[in-house]
Amino acid sequence: MAQNVSMEDFEALLQESFEMDTPEEGSVVKGKVIAIEAGQAIIDVGYKMEGRVDLKEFANPGEAPEIAVGDEVEVFLRSAENARGEAVISREMARREEAWDRLEKAYADEERVEGAIFGRVKGGFTVDLGGAVAFLPGSQVDVRPVRDAGPLMGLKQPFQVLKMDRRRGNIVVSRRAILEESRAEQRAEVIGNLSEGQAVDGVVKNITEYGAFVDLGGVDGLLHVTDMAWRRVNHPSEILSIGETVKVQVIKINKETHRISLGMKQLQEDPWDLVAAKYPLETTHTGRVTNITDYGAFVELEPGVEGLVHVSEMSWTKKNVHPGKIVSTSQEVEVMVLEIDGAKRRVSLGLKQTMRNPWEVFAETHPENTEVEGEVKNITEFGLFIGLEGDIDGMVHLSDLSWDERGEDAIQNYRKGDMVSAVVSEVDVDKERISLSIKALGGDKFAEAVGGVKRGSIVTVEVTAIEEGGIEVVYEGMKSFIRRSDLSRDRAEQRPERFNVGDKVDVRVTNVDSKTRRLGLSVKAREIAEEKEAVEQYGSSDSGASLGDILGAALKSGD
Repeated sequence: MAQNVSMEDFEALLQESFEMDTPEEGSVVKGKVIAIEAGQAIIDVGYKMEGRVDLKEFANPGEAPEIAVGDEVEVFLRSAENARGEAVISREMARREEAWDRLEKAYADEERVEGAIFGRVKGGFTVDLGGAVAFLPGSQVDVRPVRDAGPLMGLKQPFQVLKMDRRRGNIVVSRRAILEESRAEQRAEVIGNLSEGQAVDGVVKNITEYGAFVDLGGVDGLLHVTDMAWRRVNHPSEILSIGETVKVQVIKINKETHRISLGMKQLQEDPWDLVAAKYPLETTHTGRVTNITDYGAFVELEPGVEGLVHVSEMSWTKKNVHPGKIVSTSQEVEVMVLEIDGAKRRVSLGLKQTMRNPWEVFAETHPENTEVEGEVKNITEFGLFIGLEGDIDGMVHLSDLSWDERGEDAIQNYRKGDMVSAVVSEVDVDKERISLSIKALGGDKFAEAVGGVKRGSIVTVEVTAIEEGGIEVVYEGMKSFIRRSDLSRDRAEQRPERFNVGDKVDVRVTNVDSKTRRLGLSVKAREIAEEKEAVEQYGSSDSGASLGDILGAALKSGD
C-alpha cells in the first residue's frame, strides 16, 4: 500500500514538473550567482538549469566588474541546453534588452539618456547606454569640431537619442544637442543681462578675416573688422590676439537669433567730428597710401580718417594706367582736399592738384611759333604724336607735315622713335591739346611770295615749260600753270608755242588759293582788263573808234 502511494506521489510530482512553465528561449530570466571561477560566474536560473557568464559582461566600459556569490541577476536565455548540458545565457544580452526597452521609452518621451563613450569607429564614436551600443557621429560630439576626444572617453554624461531601429539594432545619439540646449539657456540668461549701448569686458575667442568672436561670459558676440577702429584695419590680427581681454560696446542684440554685434571704436572719440575744421578745401596735406584699387588709392590723413584719390585725379598725363603704377602702398604722398562729405564720411583728394598743370606751363614757356624738338611717340592715320617737356604730347596733323607732299605720303617718311623738330601752332589748355607743325619750320613760302598779291593784281611771271594744254610759269619761286584758253583774248593767239622758256609775261591774278597753294593766272584776263580801262578813259567802242585808235591815244597820252 505504501509502495503504491509512493508511486502515485512520484507520478504526481513528475506530472507537476511537466506542467510547470519552463522559461522560453530568447527571453530574460532571473538567476542567482552560485559560484565564481575561472573568470566566469555560474548562475542558477532555476528549473534545474545552470549557465556560465564571463565576468566582463557584468562590468561597465572602463570599470571593474561588480558581482558576488549570492547576487541575483537577470540574464538572457539563449538556449536551454548546450552540448555540456548547461543553459546558454548572457548577461550582456539581458542588459541590452532591458536597455532597449528603457531607450525606446526615453526616445518616445524625448528624454535624455545616460551613457559613456568607449570606442572610436569610422565617422564617429561608440557609446554604451547601459547595455545598448549607440553610434555618436563626429559632428554630434560638440558644438565645434573636436580634435581630441580623449578627455571625453569613459565619462558618464547625457545624450539625446536622435534615431533608433530595434529590428536593425541601430541607435544614433547626440552630445551636441545637449550642449546646445544648455548653451541656449546660458545664452538667454547672459543676453537678458545685456543691453544695447552697454560697455562690457570680453575675451577674444576666435579671429577670422572679417572680425573676431568675443566671449562675454557664456555667450559670444561678433566684433566686425569695421567696428574695431576708426582707421582702416586690413585684418583683425593687426590689433587683436586670441585670449586677449578687450572692452567692447554692445551695438545690437537680436532677441530671436541671440546674435550680438559688438564694437570697439564706439568707445573712442570719432576723428570725423573735427575733419572739416582740420582739412579745409583746397589745402594740401601729407598722407600715407593704405590701399590701392582699380578706381584709385586710399590715403590716410590721420588714424581713422582716409580719403580717396580717384584715378582721374592722380596724374595730369597718365590717363589710362592702373593707380598701382603711379603710387605704392605705404608711400607718403602730398594731396589736396577737393571735397568733404561728413554725412557719408568721405574725403575726395587730388594728387595732380599739388603739381602745376603741364599744359599751362607749356603754354607759358612755349608761345605760338616757338620751335620745339621731340621724339615720335606714336603714328596714327591722322598724324604724328610728338613727346614734349612735362611728359605731354603734341600732335602734327597730316596737313601740317609738308607744303609740297600730300599728308598721306609725307607721313611715310617718319618712324616711331625719330627725333623731329616742329613749330607750336596752338595750345588749348582746357582740352589738353597741343598742335604742332613741321612744314612751318621754314616759314610759309607761299604766304611770303604772295603776301602783297591779291585777286586782280598784275604780276610778271617767267615761262618755265611749254605744254600742249598751256604754259608753266613761276612767280617768286611759286609755280603755276596758265591754260591754253587763258593765253590770249584772241583765239588765234592762244598757242603755247608762241612763248619760249625764259620769256617774261605780264598776267592778271584771277585767284589766290592758300589751301592748294596755287595762283590762278591769265593773260586773257589782263588784256580784257586793259581794254576795259582804256575804253572807260578814252572813248567807247560804240563811237566808231577802233581799239587800235583808243590804245594809240592812250599810248600818246602816256608819252
